[in-house]
Amino acid sequence: MKKIAQVVEVAEDGLESFLGEHIMVFCANYIYCGILDGINNTFIKLTDAHIVYETGSFADKSYKDKQLLPSGVAYVMIHAIEHFGPGKR
Repeated sequence: MKKIAQVVEVAEDGLESFLGEHIMVFCANYIYCGILDGINNTFIKLTDAHIVYETGSFADKSYKDKQLLPSGVAYVMIHAIEHFGPGKR
């Protein structure tokens, strides 16, 4: 049997490490990008928020097709997030 002997909480890991940064969030149905402005147990808040319809090559410096959301703000449900990471501009 294997057991975890010690649990260590790492501050500012995961989503928290991207606060104030541009991120790209792959969700169940859409891809969003923007500045991670807030996090709680239910959702994240993106400002300068865009929906990404086509990323283009990940080596490119910008997305092939992104559209600014009408309010410029997006609240993305945590349970819908499949992947997140640094975003392009």
